[in-house]
Amino acid sequence: MPDPIDFNEVDTELTQNREGFEAPWPGDKSMPQWDTAGLGDAPKFTLKKWAGMLGPGLILGGAAIGGGEWLVGPEVTAKYGGALLWLATLSIVGQVLYNLEISRYTLYSGEPIFTGKFRSRPGKKFWMPVYMALDLGSIFPYLALTAAIPLFAALAGIVPDPEDHSKMQTIMGIELSHYFWLRAMGVGIFTLSLVPLIFGGKILVALKWVMGLKIILVLGFLLVLAIGWSSWSTWVEIGSGFFKVGTVPTILAEDVNMNGELDPNENDWDGDLVADVIEPTFTNTDIPIIIDFNLQDDIPPAPVPFVVVWDTSSEPHQLLGFDIPDYLGIDAGYYPIVRHSDGSGFIDIDGDGERDGDQVTNVFTSLATGDGMPDIDWTLIAALSALVAISGSGGLTNTTISNYTRDEGWGMGRHVGAIPSMVRGLDLQLSHQGAVFDPTAPGAMPRWKRWYKHIMRDQWVVWAPACFIGLALPSMLSVEFLDRGAAVPDKWVAATMTAEGVRDRVNGVVTTDNPAKMTEEALAAQEANEGGLGNAFWFMTVFCGFLVLAPSMSTSADGVIRRWVDVFWTTSDRLRDLPPGAIKAVYFRVLIVYALLGLVTLVSIKPATLLKIAAAIYNYALGISCLHTLYVNRSLLPRQLQARTSMQIALFLAGLFFLFIGCVSSLKQLGII
Repeated sequence: MPDPIDFNEVDTELTQNREGFEAPWPGDKSMPQWDTAGLGDAPKFTLKKWAGMLGPGLILGGAAIGGGEWLVGPEVTAKYGGALLWLATLSIVGQVLYNLEISRYTLYSGEPIFTGKFRSRPGKKFWMPVYMALDLGSIFPYLALTAAIPLFAALAGIVPDPEDHSKMQTIMGIELSHYFWLRAMGVGIFTLSLVPLIFGGKILVALKWVMGLKIILVLGFLLVLAIGWSSWSTWVEIGSGFFKVGTVPTILAEDVNMNGELDPNENDWDGDLVADVIEPTFTNTDIPIIIDFNLQDDIPPAPVPFVVVWDTSSEPHQLLGFDIPDYLGIDAGYYPIVRHSDGSGFIDIDGDGERDGDQVTNVFTSLATGDGMPDIDWTLIAALSALVAISGSGGLTNTTISNYTRDEGWGMGRHVGAIPSMVRGLDLQLSHQGAVFDPTAPGAMPRWKRWYKHIMRDQWVVWAPACFIGLALPSMLSVEFLDRGAAVPDKWVAATMTAEGVRDRVNGVVTTDNPAKMTEEALAAQEANEGGLGNAFWFMTVFCGFLVLAPSMSTSADGVIRRWVDVFWTTSDRLRDLPPGAIKAVYFRVLIVYALLGLVTLVSIKPATLLKIAAAIYNYALGISCLHTLYVNRSLLPRQLQARTSMQIALFLAGLFFLFIGCVSSLKQLGII
């Protein structure tokens, strides 16, 4: 029968394990047994010392700021406003729970959670290929290539075409195609992101400086925009959007009674003062297409063929639009189309260049009012999945929290060591196995509780707010400065789209949601107001996009490298024969392999493909990792150190949430839904 737990305080620097205490050896016996040591006390929190107590939350919080929103946010928030940000709330809260539980393992053992996962049954030989597959998305340096686009725009003053080999641009006296410029810049950003990992002394400290500077510059500029040029209604929309649980995208007509006018009971969703109908979409194979301008009326859908222009050989030369008959609910006549590069497009009924019919509705409200389950529009499920996947950190990126917790020397991490950089690295060593304490030792449990409060403070006060602010401020850009319902043709140039909106607002240019209705005088006034201070803000907005994406490449690279360095350091029999000081050489060799793989993907894979692969894997990886962490802590930690039942249930539900989002996205990609 175990000795009773002593909850009294002790005055010694470390708790004294009871006589005869031996480290447990659960799970895979091919992994080395833990060492034993005493538990030191957590630092006392004071307002004067708060900056010095910032830990892993600062690094990954800084990395999280804006990344997901800059990449996929405008595709969602410009179209639906802030109403779908509740999905990001669930993602961030779920990741906080996950971060706390992986840190729980590290506080007890001094090992990162990845090592603990390989200790759990059925053992390292099973988990090695599983996690290599789940971590595949982290190998793709999509942040470097996406950061190249705002950098190109800032230097050249134009929006690049990432895949165009024919468009040429001269920068600093060198003329290259857009394609090669972006590849070259991506390689340069990727290479520079590795510098802090090689020359930074203690890598953790170097990354703190990088992320601290990013937070100050990015949030400072965005706050200037928010205070000076955004409206209160935008902030209400964004703030409430984080809590609108159950809101889903749907397809609805604003002109419910199809009379061509906005009636008092009809919702002008996009704010263009036009009673919009559902503008039909088509793909490059939909000829003819089935048209239904209002899903709620009694007018049956009908097929309508394209209007085409014929060339001299009696072959169709160009698809122009549609002749709409008078029995479909709108005025009969010819209506043009807006066509995308892949051949898809929509019929532009009101001539504003934006597809109308997209709205949101709340599932719970719809059920409560007797309207039944709404028809969910799955068109943007891939973008929503990516927003969930990248909000916060996403994928296995979060596991680095436990590595940094160890490197900070928190909990039992003080007995294990840290990873130094290769050049100018401190005289640091890293043990091949963790060290555990006796939870029944005098004073151990009070100290354990203080350590857990310490990591809770780091997560709830630093990391989570950084994630929410990092979503809210870039969302402000797309909601405030892009028209509601605006189509983002290419997520890689989304930051430059918002920059143009910022320039117009700063210059006092009054734009309309429907340029087709602008007079020649209004268009001339708009052109006359371009330039001045607005151009400076255009540059700062674009460059801010670069600052959001580029520094995060350092933390992303360090995360994937140290995850596997720690695993190899403990699981490999050959590496365990090396002295603890050899860890810097192992880290450097893995860094070289990662750099080579990253360079190959940068020059050979399209940026859109990089993000699509990463986002698809991220949700599955995080979902499985949540469930596996729950299993690790229940099987490897002493019962008195395990999370309470409510916390375990919450982590289980978080894992199911990420797996559900991943599955829905996959089903959409496969054309099943």
